[in-house]
Amino acid sequence: MKKLLITCLLICFSTVVFAQTETQETTEQPETNDQRVNEIKLNALFLVLGGFEVSYEYLLNDESGIGVNAFLPISKEVSDDIKYYISPYYRFYFGNKYAGGFFVEGFGMLNNIERYQEEYNNDGEYIGSDYNFVTDFAVGIGVGGKWISRRNVTFELSMGIGRNLFHSNEYDEPLIGKGGFTIGYRF
Repeated sequence: MKKLLITCLLICFSTVVFAQTETQETTEQPETNDQRVNEIKLNALFLVLGGFEVSYEYLLNDESGIGVNAFLPISKEVSDDIKYYISPYYRFYFGNKYAGGFFVEGFGMLNNIERYQEEYNNDGEYIGSDYNFVTDFAVGIGVGGKWISRRNVTFELSMGIGRNLFHSNEYDEPLIGKGGFTIGYRF
């Protein structure tokens, strides 16, 4: 019985020592961080609608990133309403993959939009109307989702809404929106 007990204790002790050695070896190995942190994206929805939007995002860590969108119209129908926008953003990700899954976004947007304005004199009589291009800055929030393939191709659905800060009282449309179906590559 003593021999059996001693044999069991030796087996347990050697297992613990072996497991300890294996754990120490794995923690002594240097960590390799080969995670890709840059993304370039193109908004496919805006291409269909007559605009060109390109985005760049830098991933800060596994759950956040910063980036910028730039939009230019390529169709006359779109260019009658908006001339451009540049929108920096910060995103917080809730997914299991590195900077992927559901996200919440805070953004700013420098935009130039054509506004229709009717002019009246002090007596309230109609003088005429004119189109003005108004440059404004908006702040807003957005939500979306990002999926990443094994080959680092990204697909993103997003939408957001913001409010112009400076000329919102002069015109009927103080709210702005952004969104899209974006396809990109992580490098």
